[in-house]
Parts: sequence; C-alpha cells; structure tokens
Amino acid sequence: MNDVRSRRAAVVADAALRGRELCRALSAVTDEWLGQVFAEAVADTTAGGIALVAVGGYGREELAPGSDLDLWLLHSGRLDEGELGALAERLWYPVWDAGFKLGHGVFTPRQVLALAARELDTATCALSARHLAGDAALTAKLFDGASAQWRKRSSRFLAELGQRVEARHHRDGEVAFLLEPDVKEARGGLRDVHALAWAARSGRPVLVEGDAEALAAAEDTLLGVRVELHRAAGRAADELLLERQDEVAAALGDPDADALMARVAAAARTVAWIGDEAWHRLSSSLAGPLGRLSRRDRPLGPGLVLRDGEVHVIAARDGDGAVDEPVPVDATLVLRAAAAASRAGVPIDRPSLDRLTEAVAVVDGPWPEGARQALVDLLSSGPAAIGVIEALDQRGLVHRVLPEWEPTRSRPQRNAYHRFTVDRHLCEAAVNAAALTATVARPDLLVVGTWLHDLGKGYPGDHTEVGMELMATIAPRMGFGHEDVTTLVDMVRHHLLLPDVATRRDLADDDVIKGVAAAVGSLGTLELLAALTEADSLATGPSAWGTWKAGLVGELVTQVAHVLGGGEVA
Repeated sequence: MNDVRSRRAAVVADAALRGRELCRALSAVTDEWLGQVFAEAVADTTAGGIALVAVGGYGREELAPGSDLDLWLLHSGRLDEGELGALAERLWYPVWDAGFKLGHGVFTPRQVLALAARELDTATCALSARHLAGDAALTAKLFDGASAQWRKRSSRFLAELGQRVEARHHRDGEVAFLLEPDVKEARGGLRDVHALAWAARSGRPVLVEGDAEALAAAEDTLLGVRVELHRAAGRAADELLLERQDEVAAALGDPDADALMARVAAAARTVAWIGDEAWHRLSSSLAGPLGRLSRRDRPLGPGLVLRDGEVHVIAARDGDGAVDEPVPVDATLVLRAAAAASRAGVPIDRPSLDRLTEAVAVVDGPWPEGARQALVDLLSSGPAAIGVIEALDQRGLVHRVLPEWEPTRSRPQRNAYHRFTVDRHLCEAAVNAAALTATVARPDLLVVGTWLHDLGKGYPGDHTEVGMELMATIAPRMGFGHEDVTTLVDMVRHHLLLPDVATRRDLADDDVIKGVAAAVGSLGTLELLAALTEADSLATGPSAWGTWKAGLVGELVTQVAHVLGGGEVA
C-alpha cells in the first residue's frame, strides 16, 4: 500500500507530467498495483471466470490526482455468494486502506447489461469498461454486449442523454464565460466531451470531419487544467477559482492568468459549438424523415435555402430551376447566410460554413455591396444571432469580415462585475440593443455601435481611445458616410458617460447637465447613448443594471434632452 502511495505521489510531483500524460501515468501505476491486489485476492480461488474492470474516468485513463477509482468485479456466476463476498472484500479493503475513494460493484456481464438497459449511468459506464486483470474474455463479453445494446437502444438513450446535457448546462453555466468555471460539469467542459463520445458510439451522425481532432485538442486543454487544480488543492477540485488561476497558469506555462482563461474559454467554446451542432443533427436523426422540420428547400434569397432545419449555401436558381448568375461567395454572402439563420432560429449547415471559410478572404478594404445591411440584419435579429455569430467565429469568418475582431476573441474580463469575455459581451450587448431599436431614429447605428463599442479592450492602451481609432477606420470601410462615422465614434467616446455621470454626479447641478449636453451634442446621439447604456449594462452582469441605476440614467437623459431641445436647465 505504501508502495502505490509513494509511486502515485512521485507521478503527481513530476512537474514534467501534465494533463493527459499525467493521467495515463497515474492510471498505469494504479493498474499495476491493482493487478497485484487482484492476484493476491484470487490466489486461493479455484473457479475461473473472474475479472477486474475499470470504468468511468479511470476506464478512460483520465485518472487525475484526486479522482475516485471506479471498479467492477465481473464474474461468470460460478462462485456462491459467500465466496464472492469474501473475494470482493479481499479486493476492496486494500483499495480503501491505500486511501482511495472507491466506487465499486460486483456483477455478471448479464446483470450489467440488464441494468444498462434501464439506467443511462450504467450504460455509459459500461461503454468505458477497460480490462485490468483476470479473465479478459469476460471483460470483452461485457464490452461487446454493452456496445451492441447501446446502438440498439440509442433512440431512448440519446434522448435522455440530451435532456441531461441541457439540464446540466442550465444548472452549471458555461465554462467560457464564467469567472470561476467548473471545467468538468459546465457547458463546454469535459462532461460534454464525454457525452459526445457516448453519442458517437450509437452509430448515428454525430461528428463531422475535423470534429474529433478539435474535440481532442480542447479536451487536452481542459484536462490539463483539471489536473493542475487537483495538484494545487491536494484533492478533487474542478472549479477554476480566481485564487487558483495564477498558480494553474504558471504550472501550465501560460504567461499569466488572462492567457490561461483565454485558452480555457477558446477550448470550451469549441466543445460547446461542436456539441450544439451534434445535438442538432442527432435531434433530426431521432425525429426520422417524417419528424424533420422540412423535406423541401425554402428559398431565403440568392444563393441560400432552408433545408431540413439548416441554412444551406447553394447556386442561385430562378423560378424554372435553371441556374442564374452565380452568387459571389464573399462577405455579403457570409452575413446574409448568418442573418437568415438567425431569423429562422436555425444553424448554417457545416459544409456551407466550410465552403465559405475556403472561399472568403480577409476583407481589409471597402465592404462589398449589401454586406453592411446584412450585418445590421444579423445584429437586429435577436438572441439567435449569438449562436450564429459563434459558428462564424469558430470557422474564422468573423475575422475574415472584421480583422480587428481577433484580439477580442475569448479575452477574459477577470472581475466579478463582468460575466462575459469581451467578444461575447459585445454580442450580448448588440442583442440587447436590437430590442431597443424602436427607441432610436437610427437602429443601424445603434446595433453596429453597440457591437463594436468595447472593441478597444482587445488592444493595449485605454480601451475607449483605442476603440475610437478602430471605429474611425472600420465604419468607413463598412460604407458609412462621414456624419454616421462621427456618430459611431462618439458612441464609443461616450459609452460610459451617462452611467458614470448618473451614478457619480449631482443631477441637480446645472453645470453637470450642461456639460453632458455639450459633450453629446445632439438629440440623436443622446438617444443612441441611452439605448447603448442599457444594452451594455444588461450584458455586463446582473448588478450592472437595476431600477435605481435605470432611474438615474433616465432622469439624466430627460434633463439633457430638454437642454438639447432648446430648453433651460430645470
């Protein structure tokens, strides 16, 4: 027992071992020791047909320093209950004495399969079964039977698994956007990778080309973090607490905690995006031909159709079915496809995304005709825009359309005030602004200005000053005229003006009101800033916008509007 403890401690102490490599090294040490324990336990047993099997994370060789051991003792039914109980005690007590937290069971393969037919947890455990010692044919019988049963009963299993995934996401939030994420249970975490692996074992369409490699890379990142959390805490720990982030970053070779959290967010977003697409495909597969959204193409504009619940990029066709002039595969088509998908509440299909990725170059000059309006349509389409923009971003298409976006990707805001990364915050704010377009004369300026108001946070220097410079470059490229560019730059310049003045200054002071009016300059800009303030605050976090703050901002806006309209300060 002391030997396994010291050998495991040596593995954990080896700083050269990280992530999956450490998990496999721990598994190997534990495997060898359990093989010895098993040999001693069965030494006086004459009956054959006995095997020791690892399941769960240990079965997958993902044994982190604080992980439990999940073990099954398989038998063929030849031992009576007394012999079987004594054998189990000879196996389990050394494991407990060595300090392991043990999950255990004693079954015949038939008993496992009977349980697995009714219980999802048993079914998924059986899929991870890995032989450790004893009768390998018995383990193979279990594994083969469990795999066949999983495929046969996949309709029920996958429906329940999908419901559990959704409930877990609702309960635990998102790895990419939480200040202190649970890298195992939250959306985009390791549990999602496991669920996708189980789903893929069904034989149904789950992953497409490139997904497996992307998931493996993301899993390596998340598993590396989990291992270091266990190391730092000296026990099982899956929440990446603020106080641990610098320590974990140093252990993994990241320059600082911001860099670590950006890597974690990027990995989790990859897992979440692939998962969203996979569960969408599975839902269609489980529904069958008669349950799918549509079996006929519905035109969505030149080069786009809605087909089986997805937006597809195709060649343009006229009413007689003949091919018209080919639609340019450019930034306009990217944004039109995204806007159409968001309005319909459906994804863009993967081959279409891949085609766009291959064909669309970085737009560093004037935008093509129709692109700006398509962007406005996308940003104005409501909450579904967030998932569609995420799909574009996963394929590098946001960068192609707007190169300045790249430094904001997965950039953390490590304080309790902001709940989202910079890029997600901008998308959330734009969606909030879309709900306020009826309050302004220029909805297009509102959604674009809101989407880009914090772009400077991705760059060195004061984010407002940098953001103004970026907007002064981007807006003309989009095709906005001089006056509109000035207004958009002013939205960035003054995006904090109203909340700062409303909550920190005396609104009964005439000079305060006059100063804000002079800074804003026009009623049109004031209404844009008022809507931006609300949209930005709502996207920041639950403490950033409430009745008190909304009332103060509203009072300030009313007084400033009165002055800008030619009235005297009340």
